[in-house]
Amino acid sequence: MVFLNGKFMPVDQARVPVLDRGFIFGDGIYELVPVYSRIPFRLDEHLARLERNLAAVRIRNPYSRAEWRDIILQLVAKQPFEDQGVYFQVTRGVAKRDHAFPKDAAPTVFLMSNPLVTPPKELVERGAAAVTAVDDRWMHCDIKSISLIGNCLLRQVSADAGAAETILFRDGGLTEASASNVFVVKHGVILSPPKSNLILPGITFDVVAELAQGAGLPLEFRAVAEAEVRGADEVWVTSSSKEVLAIVTLDGKPVGDGKPGPVFRRMHGLYQEFKKKVMRAGKERQAA
Repeated sequence: MVFLNGKFMPVDQARVPVLDRGFIFGDGIYELVPVYSRIPFRLDEHLARLERNLAAVRIRNPYSRAEWRDIILQLVAKQPFEDQGVYFQVTRGVAKRDHAFPKDAAPTVFLMSNPLVTPPKELVERGAAAVTAVDDRWMHCDIKSISLIGNCLLRQVSADAGAAETILFRDGGLTEASASNVFVVKHGVILSPPKSNLILPGITFDVVAELAQGAGLPLEFRAVAEAEVRGADEVWVTSSSKEVLAIVTLDGKPVGDGKPGPVFRRMHGLYQEFKKKVMRAGKERQAA
């Protein structure tokens, strides 16, 4: 069951006109919300990011935050699985093909939900491989645009290598990965580049930062040189589906001792405990 322009329907009945600007230009914004035991994770933060991104590209937000929340919860309830990844996007709508924005097009709204696949226990315990590439995407990576061909090409670099991610460098410094944010650890200090137009502000990234600060773990946001990443004791990637995942080889060479490090293990435990608290709170709100 999916949602399209105000209606729930089976996915094979959902249709979008070929002149939709999402199809023609990739002119739209998207979000993906992880759902644990039918409780959306950080839903308000995801909706706030959606609002910021729609405003940034001048697409009218068709729903209030309360309406978005209601639609998402209805969609979650209609699925047969407990843990879900709710994907939703808003395009500028259907209009004659013209680069300039149409004045009267109604936004197209589409939502779907699939089983949420997080890293299996074995991968968390042994860590994952990553490769590197030059970050040659556009200059507004902070906008969660559906125009993802640059990210797809960079993710395919790691897919072709049998690796989990492609970690990106621009002008000699770390930005992010093809579909994740990146943290590195050196001498016990967690490092990550500050938010900018070159990095998507991740919701999971924010959770990890909050947990580190709450646990008193040293954390610095600053420019991180490529050499620092290659010489790091630990490298992690974070996203809604990966949660927190240790990278243990980079371009075929071991990161640190080639195993998930102690700071990662601490953070992974903190993240799992935080998820449980969120689910308990969500269930209590639903029961009230």
